[in-house]
Amino acid sequence: MKTSSASRAPREAEFTLDDLRGDCARMAPHWAPPAKEAPRPVSPSRIHGVVVSAASARLARGMLDY
Repeated sequence: MKTSSASRAPREAEFTLDDLRGDCARMAPHWAPPAKEAPRPVSPSRIHGVVVSAASARLARGMLDY
């Protein structure tokens, strides 16, 4: 029994990025993001015991953000 090309599922190679975007757009309304709470600041007195290697410290020191 032959099936028409319109009724068969597309092969993986025929599935495009636009097809994926369309699938995601149709699914998005079904997924509600969880409510986010603003992070609370941590008292500096509670931050202790963190040990990093000298190489990690040099790397962080060399980064503009830190």
